[in-house]
Amino acid sequence: MLTVDDYGRIRRAHRDGMSIREIARRFHHSRRKIREVLGGEGEPRQYRQRQSQSAPRLGPFHERILRILGDDESQPPKQRHTAMRLFERLRDEHGYAGGYDAVRRFVKKHRTEKRETFIPLDHDPGQRQEADFGKIYVDFPEGRRQVSVLILAWSYSNAPFAVALPTERTEAILEGMVQAFEFFGRVPREVWWDNPTTVAAQILSGRDRKANPRYAALASHYVFEPLFCMPACGNEKPVVENRVKTMQRRWGTPVPRVKDFEELNEYLRQCCLQDQSRVTRDSKSTVGERLAHDRRSAASLPQHRFDACIRHPAKVDKYQFARFDNVYYSVPRTVAFKAVTVKGYVDRVEIVSDDQVVATHRRSYEPGDQVLDPLHYLVTLARRPAALDHSNVYRQWKLPSAFGQLRTRLEDRHGSRNGARQYVRVLQLLSGHCQADVAGAIEQLRGPEGADAERIIRRVNESATRRSPSESLDGLVRDDVRAVTVPAPGLAHFDALLTATTSSQGGSDDKTERHDATQSEPQATTAAHDHSGVREAGPGSDRVESDVRAVSAAADRTGSCHQAGERPDVENSSGELPRREGPGNIRLRSPVSGEQTEGSGAGPLRVDHPAVECLPVGPTGNGQDAPGGCLGQLGSPTWP
Repeated sequence: MLTVDDYGRIRRAHRDGMSIREIARRFHHSRRKIREVLGGEGEPRQYRQRQSQSAPRLGPFHERILRILGDDESQPPKQRHTAMRLFERLRDEHGYAGGYDAVRRFVKKHRTEKRETFIPLDHDPGQRQEADFGKIYVDFPEGRRQVSVLILAWSYSNAPFAVALPTERTEAILEGMVQAFEFFGRVPREVWWDNPTTVAAQILSGRDRKANPRYAALASHYVFEPLFCMPACGNEKPVVENRVKTMQRRWGTPVPRVKDFEELNEYLRQCCLQDQSRVTRDSKSTVGERLAHDRRSAASLPQHRFDACIRHPAKVDKYQFARFDNVYYSVPRTVAFKAVTVKGYVDRVEIVSDDQVVATHRRSYEPGDQVLDPLHYLVTLARRPAALDHSNVYRQWKLPSAFGQLRTRLEDRHGSRNGARQYVRVLQLLSGHCQADVAGAIEQLRGPEGADAERIIRRVNESATRRSPSESLDGLVRDDVRAVTVPAPGLAHFDALLTATTSSQGGSDDKTERHDATQSEPQATTAAHDHSGVREAGPGSDRVESDVRAVSAAADRTGSCHQAGERPDVENSSGELPRREGPGNIRLRSPVSGEQTEGSGAGPLRVDHPAVECLPVGPTGNGQDAPGGCLGQLGSPTWP
């Protein structure tokens, strides 16, 4: 067939004087064709293509073919008739004598007429995200593996987020979507998925779905509408489908080489950030600029992060196992035979009992695997010390070399069995102390005394006791508490009391004067605001603060210096000294002025300041005079 270029060459040759015969010889065309080119237009004629081709032998079978194709619509997609299968059935079962090409053309025309057409859609900013999984191969140090990558993309800006996950289960989807929302800093109003059972637990009529309970909780937490495509209609989320191809063709080519999932996810995150500088199809703005519109129109993140896990009830058995996803996880002895809740995350498993997390393990995906913590079995090990050498829990426990050396020393000194029991006692320290502290105590006691569990336990507890006060104070004392200054107590209260008691002679007047002295105490005391923070002396003193030594209270906490059975009884609840039978008196001496005052033992006498030197006078419980007194401790309760 001649082209426009052939027409041009023939016409130029004829223009330059070449004859039709010579042109036909040179260009290998007939003279009739040369005349047609020279006499026609400057380009080849457009011939109308035949739209249909007669197939007389196939005509009687048209109805049968349409009936078979109609029945195929209710059959599984992979088990429907192809054009070749139709030809074979017509030939073998119905005596068709025509060729295969006629059958193929008829089937193609029929299926073209029934092909689906679409309407172009435009989505508002911040309205919709599409989610799907894609797979790529990645080279890890242990070899090449196929990895599942979750991709979420905005339908308006086409901005993607990709994260590699160990599985495609519900907990992996929850974790991936939470990371996507945090990556964008916003939440769309709709999230579209296909119909995986990990998200859509049940497909109902039309677009109705029964969502997975945990996925429904995620949608409720972030306040987005969970929507799903029609079955086998991935074209309803074309943005993320194209993003999967981009991830495979561009980000996964050549095959990435990484150390672990963390490095792979960092690489995918950088790819997503670099993609935001790409110019979109309209060639007017970048993906990042359109993403800014998505963020302005989308909802903000909630205050709290969603707990991206699935929950499963379990019953702890006699081996202290809680089973989850066909994997056995250990728990402490206190939870044995109880019902617990297992929270499965992508990378870890938490076991909860009575709203408290009692165990945390790494997540294992190997069916039948056992993930055990040796600390959980220390209580049981005390009753079964032979398990040290006959259980993988302890045979595979990697401890510092000091522990192995300690066991050797214990067994050499106490024998095999007793040494193993003492070694178990040392191991039990690890349940309440860090491994470094116990190992340090073992290293410190390397002499003959170190081959004794009791000494090691005492050393570890003493070290913990020495550290605990400072650590607790550092944790409890805040800056605002340190800024509070409390003035030191003065002796003005006591001097005012002495003045009142000296002038009194007993009876009602004595009580009245003491009451007046008590009422005047606030006026007799002024607080000093100098740098030392020491309270100034009251007006009744000589303006001199004496150094009052503090004597700690006795074992009976009365502050008495007498031996047991020689001190006067004190009634702590009422704060009064009971009446005393006999001539015994109580003498008070001011540590400031040095004056002494005697009070009758017939009536109660209340001392309102702790810095009091009590000198009992007269016979004591054994009929002898008391040789001395006692000085009350500052800050002790008020004495009567």
